[in-house]
Amino acid sequence: MHRLFVNDDPTLRMAVIVIALILSFAALKIGGDIFAPMTLAIVTGVMLAPVTDVFERIGFSTGLAASTVLILGVSAIGILAILAEPVIWQIAEELPRIQYELRSIIAEFSNLIRGLQEINREVEAALGAAPTPAKDAGEGGSLPSITSALFMAPLVLAQALVFCGTLFFFLLTRKGMYAWLSLWIGTPDDTADILRRFTNAERLVARYFLAISSINAGLGAALGGALLLINLPGPFVWATVAALLNFVLYVGPMTVTAGLLVAGIVAFDDLMVLAPPAIFLALNMLEAQFATPALVGRHISVNPLLIFVSLVFWLWLWGPIGGIIAIPVLVIALALLDIFAVDGEPDKSGP
Repeated sequence: MHRLFVNDDPTLRMAVIVIALILSFAALKIGGDIFAPMTLAIVTGVMLAPVTDVFERIGFSTGLAASTVLILGVSAIGILAILAEPVIWQIAEELPRIQYELRSIIAEFSNLIRGLQEINREVEAALGAAPTPAKDAGEGGSLPSITSALFMAPLVLAQALVFCGTLFFFLLTRKGMYAWLSLWIGTPDDTADILRRFTNAERLVARYFLAISSINAGLGAALGGALLLINLPGPFVWATVAALLNFVLYVGPMTVTAGLLVAGIVAFDDLMVLAPPAIFLALNMLEAQFATPALVGRHISVNPLLIFVSLVFWLWLWGPIGGIIAIPVLVIALALLDIFAVDGEPDKSGP
């Protein structure tokens, strides 16, 4: 009788679902150091699944194909780090100058605020109000020390190992996992349909990743050419960094803009310090207004409100990693629910 009551009462069933979701999200938030790199690895594995299939079709075993994809990915990250090393050392050498420039900017704003406060006190005195005591404006907080970054190194290394291990074993066993989940989730009559949904989700995410990768590669190439014209050091390194960080909506472009502002302070004087971030912002605006809607919209049609909500939620949950996985996770969820709209036509075969 109790089992029948739980199954038939929609209010109680909804309450159980809400409680389960809240507990699940709380667990994801608390265990973010582990769950975030694992989820990122699974999403990355879904994106790279077509590459693994290509290696298998040319004769590689599943294990060798997964190992090859993992090695190629780690090698690409290592090459990027080697290319970025000269820029990092140059910024480190110029750090005192950067601090001086930032301190000068802060001092100018402080003087402006003091002037406004002085005017405010004069107005208050003229109106007969009690004068408010002046507050000294500080010089602002210091930049994060390198010691704190060193303390973060073991955590970053552990997360990198979790990511690599999860990515390898997902690529190695993903087909078996899809088959097992298809059997476990539904009835035997639904197994083929659920397996089709997993395959469809993988295909859609791969198409999304290919479209976004093409857009970001074009953005990076345009930025690199523009920075080369204004003689900014390391233009192609900045192009690569911008292309990679542009996968993280909002947070990535803001990070690139701040980095280019610092690079402009190091390399130029006067108003030219604003040229690198201004160029990137202009290119990013063109990309967001024209390239992304034209390419991504033709392949994948998602409600913009769902994209925004997913992005805000995952950024709140796991920060930059959440920003990377926000849209792929949304695409996977919609494809598994069979309510995804592809090329503007909703799939009516699902519930």
